[in-house]
Amino acid sequence: MPWANMREASFHNLDCDVHYWHRLGTGDQHILFFHGAGVDHEMFEPQTGVGGDSSHLVFWDARGHGASQLAAGRAFSFEDMIDDCRKLYETLGIDEAILVGQSMGGNLAQEIACRHPEMVRKLVLIDCTKNTGKLTVLEKLTLKASSLIFACYPWGTLIRQSADACGNKAEVKQYVRRCFQRMDKATFIDIMGAVTGCLHEDVAFRFPQPVLLLCGADDKSGNIRASMTAWAQADENCTLFMIENAGHNANQDQPEAVNRHISDFL
Repeated sequence: MPWANMREASFHNLDCDVHYWHRLGTGDQHILFFHGAGVDHEMFEPQTGVGGDSSHLVFWDARGHGASQLAAGRAFSFEDMIDDCRKLYETLGIDEAILVGQSMGGNLAQEIACRHPEMVRKLVLIDCTKNTGKLTVLEKLTLKASSLIFACYPWGTLIRQSADACGNKAEVKQYVRRCFQRMDKATFIDIMGAVTGCLHEDVAFRFPQPVLLLCGADDKSGNIRASMTAWAQADENCTLFMIENAGHNANQDQPEAVNRHISDFL
């Protein structure tokens, strides 16, 4: 297992012990991997060779996920997760890094790049919507009603449908189901509701950093596929590749194609 070759560590921040896995490289380039909502660092197992021996690789379990459990009574907060990221930089002595984020992790990476551009060298965003994109009236209404919609679903059905939406491959669906089964329904709804809070329309915004956009051609989650297509057309710093035969977790469904694009981008 690739994780056996990495050092597991943690830091404490805002009532949470945030766990991460770190592999030292021979150079000075750091690559940080931020996973999607409901899963954990292991979704990036196929990417543990990205960057070669020269890059320092860091994979975390975001607060409320995997080994990074929230303190009793503390709700998940997107703002807290941003603060965790700053703390991670401080803990590891990072000044600038390449951020790789999938879904929620992509929203986090975008927000760090928006607020602290000096901390980000490049962005790799996998199957995530644009934080500053323009939403239709229907999309806004759907987001507002999402927590209520999720609450009406039996937890088992929500797990199954979410897992089916994440991957084309059976092993990817099984992985997502295992992750969600370790989480209770209330926490899942709390996290999904909090993630939508990162959306803030700003159609004039352009990233100063180079951005690689990767999207599963079969991703049917929300407006992600349409959003990423429009995004690449509007921002010359963004390059989009559609990953054939891949769903929402494109890096797990088609790791060879995703890794090739990331390596070329780096």
